[in-house]
Amino acid sequence: MVAPPKDACSALAELIAIEILPGDGVLITVRPSVELEPLDPNRFFMLRREDGLSPKIPRPFSIYREVAREDGPADLVFMIKVIGDGTRALANTRVGESLRLIGPLGKGWPSFTEPADETPWVFLAGGIGSAPFFMAVEAITAAADEAEASGERAPTPPPFLLYGAGTRELVYDAEAFSELDCALHVATDDGSFGFKGNVVTLLQALQAAGSIPQRVRIAACGPMPMLRAVERFASANDLECYVSLEDLMGCGVGICNGCVVETKPDGPLGAWPNAKCCVEGPAFNTNAVVL
Repeated sequence: MVAPPKDACSALAELIAIEILPGDGVLITVRPSVELEPLDPNRFFMLRREDGLSPKIPRPFSIYREVAREDGPADLVFMIKVIGDGTRALANTRVGESLRLIGPLGKGWPSFTEPADETPWVFLAGGIGSAPFFMAVEAITAAADEAEASGERAPTPPPFLLYGAGTRELVYDAEAFSELDCALHVATDDGSFGFKGNVVTLLQALQAAGSIPQRVRIAACGPMPMLRAVERFASANDLECYVSLEDLMGCGVGICNGCVVETKPDGPLGAWPNAKCCVEGPAFNTNAVVL
């Protein structure tokens, strides 16, 4: 049985900043009461308020950003889409109030920098599915800077980030993403911002124009119809592909079996019919699970 990660804990955190984003998004910054090890991109925490105004079951959120401090634990930033009672309660939390953090949980993305590979990564984000990619881009940039300083070849080139949403106001925190060391392209269904269409058609258009090479590696996070389209595209073009699943979770530590996903019998997880998103994911190679 897959166990929760050894570095996971339950701790209080103080809300120190909140930023309302256009549309239905919000950024909350919390200061944990305990020291955490540096976090890998796309690991997540279960969050809830401690004053009884949140549902009893905490909600899972990918770590969006980690902000180092000299005099204490790093601050953690979460990007939240307000869609129900749990997320609304978090969005209404006031600065100075406490939240319960359970984590870090999950395995996150595979390493984007090891082994060294010149094949670029293309990150495909759908709406709030952009949250796991900010730190992923930072990790690639840090590895490249370290390689340059040591006189070695950079382990992987800067990634491409293709960010899709229904309309302009649902492209959350676009300015922050534009400051990262990546080629950022935006697509909206209504054409109000960037390319008119979805991220898969945007990728195809950029490849046809020669802006993105044909041989790439893909990591995607977003709604399930998008992930299925990404999987079909990757399979048709024989591309390495990972998806991060935004599944419903009850416990986050593999006990409740609320977030199981069917495995492919001939895939690396095929020895068991189901995998748990919270402990074996949330990121999976598309050769391992059935979407």
